[in-house]
Amino acid sequence: MRVLLQRTKAASVTIDDEIIGEIPFGLCLLVGFTHSDTEKEVELLAQKIAGLRIFEDEFEKMNLSLQDVGGDILSVSQFTLYADARKGRRPSFTDSAPGNKAEVLYNLFNKKLETDYGFNVETGVFGAFMEVSIVNDGPVTMMLDSADLAK
Repeated sequence: MRVLLQRTKAASVTIDDEIIGEIPFGLCLLVGFTHSDTEKEVELLAQKIAGLRIFEDEFEKMNLSLQDVGGDILSVSQFTLYADARKGRRPSFTDSAPGNKAEVLYNLFNKKLETDYGFNVETGVFGAFMEVSIVNDGPVTMMLDSADLAK
């Protein structure tokens, strides 16, 4: 499981000129899954994101978590996080989990962030073509990979 995390001043997702999900500030999460992902990876990354101290305190040090600052989450499914562009010019997406499996894990991930950690989680529509607007704060952008965290 991979999550491209961006600290945001604002973020929204639009489909056919209609805003589907929107947050005033917090984190925008682009979320992708691979074939071997399970509930274990979902829990690992949800826990990591909930406690990650990437917001500045009064001394301008990244010392506060999303929970500490009361921010929201915009979570967007993103199968292209598992693109393989090593060969040729057209990326392969064979490392991405099949849609039906990824959708179950994506919904579980968002539910865990809401239920277990108390976040307001806005989303796009799984599998839809979406326009995502992100006002990156910092900029702060991090790639989280469950394979790296499990080491």
